[in-house]
Amino acid sequence: MMATKPVKKNPRLASGRKRARQNIKLNVANTSLRSKYRTFVKNVEKAVLAGDKDKAVDAFAKAQSVIDSVADKGIFHKNKAARDKSRLSAKVKALVKAA
Repeated sequence: MMATKPVKKNPRLASGRKRARQNIKLNVANTSLRSKYRTFVKNVEKAVLAGDKDKAVDAFAKAQSVIDSVADKGIFHKNKAARDKSRLSAKVKALVKAA
């Protein structure tokens, strides 16, 4: 026997249909923000690995605001955002001290 996905039925109530429409839009927005968050974090990590001090400091400054805004919107938990900022900050500081 093959396991198949359950077939989703269309909601009967108007409020349910509206909710389904909203969920699609929210999912797209949240996915975009999640991607943006990860991209900015990745940019900082790439700059640190490359050993580019100026680029790393600049990328970290930009990443901080993105991380905070995404956390405020509830896409990621605020503690995860704080943890990521802390770890990135430590990497950037270590790079600056080494240079």
